[in-house]
Amino acid sequence: MGLLAVAVCWAVAGPAAGWSALIGAGAYFAPNALFAARLLLGLYGPGNASPLTFFLGEAFKLGATLVLLAVAAHWGRGWLVWPALLAGLVCVLKGYMLLFVWRRP
Repeated sequence: MGLLAVAVCWAVAGPAAGWSALIGAGAYFAPNALFAARLLLGLYGPGNASPLTFFLGEAFKLGATLVLLAVAAHWGRGWLVWPALLAGLVCVLKGYMLLFVWRRP
């Protein structure tokens, strides 16, 4: 979904919008991928997973997303296209819901 947002933003509003959408999508996708990898390592690793580990991972994921968005806002002041950035972010956030809908039983 994030790549779809990047392609649409790039086609409609140009390269700056495409890069902005990519940054928005990556700001949530990267911490979420790290969190998923950590959960998989905990599942197959030697230790037991606890609810505290899950909640700390969620807190890290949300904090990392906020930090990445703040860094993008600071560094991209002159060229960042905010609607495209938010479109990329929302598409990645809602892309997981589409996985549940389209998942085959």
